[in-house]
Amino acid sequence: MRAELNQGLIDFLKASPTPFHATASLARRLEAAGYRRLDERDAWHTETGGRYYVTRNDSSLIAIRLGRRSPLESGFRLVGAHTDSPCLRVKPNPEIARNGFLQLGVEVYGGALFAPWFDRDLSLAGRVTFRANGKLESRLVDFRKAIAVIPNLAIHLNRSANEGWPINAQNELPPIIAQLAPGEAADFRLLLDEQLLREHGITADVVLDYELSFYDTQSAAVVGLNDEFIAGARLDNLLSCHAGLEALLNAEGDENCILVCTDHEEVGSCSHCGADGPFLEQVLRRLLPEGDAFSRAIQRSLLVSADNAHGVHPNYADKHDANHGPALNGGPVIKINSNQRYATNSETAGFFRHLCQDSEVPVQSFVTRSDMGCGSTIGPITASQVGVRTVDIGLPTFAMHSIRELAGSHDLAHLVKVLGAFYASSELP
Repeated sequence: MRAELNQGLIDFLKASPTPFHATASLARRLEAAGYRRLDERDAWHTETGGRYYVTRNDSSLIAIRLGRRSPLESGFRLVGAHTDSPCLRVKPNPEIARNGFLQLGVEVYGGALFAPWFDRDLSLAGRVTFRANGKLESRLVDFRKAIAVIPNLAIHLNRSANEGWPINAQNELPPIIAQLAPGEAADFRLLLDEQLLREHGITADVVLDYELSFYDTQSAAVVGLNDEFIAGARLDNLLSCHAGLEALLNAEGDENCILVCTDHEEVGSCSHCGADGPFLEQVLRRLLPEGDAFSRAIQRSLLVSADNAHGVHPNYADKHDANHGPALNGGPVIKINSNQRYATNSETAGFFRHLCQDSEVPVQSFVTRSDMGCGSTIGPITASQVGVRTVDIGLPTFAMHSIRELAGSHDLAHLVKVLGAFYASSELP
């Protein structure tokens, strides 16, 4: 089971270079399992035992498994994660012709670690909006092949490179995508025209706009002398999306189960499809349109907010509180912060710990050092938006926000198992 889950994650990461592609990948799995797509523009007709999913902006998704028990009696079991990761996104007028090379201007999305982006074989993917035969359309594109690189400056020309080198995002991150002939003009939208024809057989009248991200073409892999680790891009937080989906598709019992995978977490979640927007609440209210049904059901519900945790790095162990340092392959981590950077409280943490113990899944705790700031997740945002009790958890990871992150190869199976137990739990605290 562990090897199969890990290979499934590797395949999911490869198919999901952007939040748009991740959402499309999730939707394909759901449809193959009998889930029916609901369109927010239409009237909904749901029924007990039904399986449904909704997308917004092509980059966020909510999957719904309605159980035999009414949400007014047993609430919802919700698992939340996010589809986006830090990356480099192409600017609207990106062409930079400099010293005979064509580069593309990029904007940094989220809190990316810059240095690992150098000397990587990069490709480009995302959503393109265009007009064809007078009609406005959008399609996902993925160049797949390596088309770009951000070469390092040789140490002979930068002797202080290993002494702490501040990277200027404006000047040093534009990738090189081609070499230009003398007098040759560059038109990035023409490249997108060609890609639409190549990938979709569509001849666009004009490319109007796009949301495109560079990504590393190196596939994720199981690594380590004894295959102890998974290395790959976008583990934060597609790992949790994949775990939530696997748990949902294999969930047993009669409970009402929901998987929420939203975009824009890495930039604050404040959007119409982010956790700080109305997406989840609007979907739940359409499932419970009568009077105070929504409020009553929410007070019987619980959210497991799943987002990666910081594992103890052997070279930087002093960055952790000595008593709260999660180990890779040590199981899911309950994340706690008394200033509400995480939404965990004693009841929700105790319930998750109880689930882990009953499922024979190891469990850990994380509290940041008292002299360091603490990151946050969709947990507090969703809790404050919807009023649902929440526990923040995640799998321990190294190199979070790098172009290539590292997690334990045993931990995915641990997380899927306990999330499955959560979905099947007949009673919540």
